[in-house]
Amino acid sequence: MLKLYTKILSTPNNLVDPKTLDCGEIEALGKAVEEKVKKLFKGSLAIREVDAGSTNSCEQELVALGNSFYDVERFGVHFVASPRHADMLLVTGPVSRNMKEGLIKTYEATPDPKIVVAVGDDAINGGVFKGSYAVIDGVSKVIPVDYEIPGDPPTPQNILCYLLKILNSVETKSTHH
Repeated sequence: MLKLYTKILSTPNNLVDPKTLDCGEIEALGKAVEEKVKKLFKGSLAIREVDAGSTNSCEQELVALGNSFYDVERFGVHFVASPRHADMLLVTGPVSRNMKEGLIKTYEATPDPKIVVAVGDDAINGGVFKGSYAVIDGVSKVIPVDYEIPGDPPTPQNILCYLLKILNSVETKSTHH
């Protein structure tokens, strides 16, 4: 038990200050996301969230994106129930061994070109669970990951900010091909 407490206490606090990301206020950030969504996805970005064994903290922040304060639907961002309708996968959690096959099937069901984003430190590298027998230590060990959103968990504003950066990157890649 002492080993567990030592690991927890030695894990750094990985909250990212939204001010350091320089994305502006929610309304301006959302309008910028909306412009990119209109241009790249004809007005609607469909996102499928996959919980691959997380603590539920990242999911709570993703759910907050749909509340009345953030209301990302007004910017053309929609969460969908089926990966078959998704443009983007947001994956949370360190990928538990029980979720490995489900994550692979979800990835395979998502139409090309798919965009895969690891959300939170657990999804990026296993986070506090890294090295546990029960997890695989990050999404990229199971499926290809295109982008990462750091934080433990990232705030809704940070997620929206990184989403804008991802869309800018997607736009840059599409103009170079």
